[in-house]
Amino acid sequence: MARVKEFDPEIALERAMELFWRKGYECTSVTDLVDHLGVAKASLYATFGTKHDLYVAALNRYIRHPDPDPAELLAGTGRVLPAIQTLLDLYATPSTADRPDGCMVIDAAVECQPGDHAVQSQLELSWSANEVTLTTALLRARAQGELGDGVDPASLARYLLVLIQGIQVIKASDEGVGRARDAARHALDAVR
Repeated sequence: MARVKEFDPEIALERAMELFWRKGYECTSVTDLVDHLGVAKASLYATFGTKHDLYVAALNRYIRHPDPDPAELLAGTGRVLPAIQTLLDLYATPSTADRPDGCMVIDAAVECQPGDHAVQSQLELSWSANEVTLTTALLRARAQGELGDGVDPASLARYLLVLIQGIQVIKASDEGVGRARDAARHALDAVR
């Protein structure tokens, strides 16, 4: 007879994501995971595989549940540029107490070892999805007359993607929050 799982794998994955997000991959030990998740090491390995497998699954969970969610914020039918400004402002705002500061995708990119194709594919998944979301919104902005014909929505989307990632890096320090807010405030000046 098969043993019944003594824990909910989805809840464990959420908690693992939070721990990896706070501490990073390298600084999170299997003992940390066992203690934080309240799961036996054997059960952890049986359910998720290696620490690296669990990390990739946690990173994927983070990517699938973004906060803020660019696709949700930019999916409306109204004006696009104000929605993009709202998105930028949200990224420039420090995290709440119940969520770690920073961005797990950026942390993963910084820690990613050469040849770690599993993590690299998750990074590319995140960046590509956000780039497509931004490009689609900017195409709608151009169709609505918010952007001039000379503005390339795909190039502008890449610029915004890189800016968003940079905003999240620089806001890590107390002084960086002001810089991030200024960058967010002026990001769309060039296209108006």
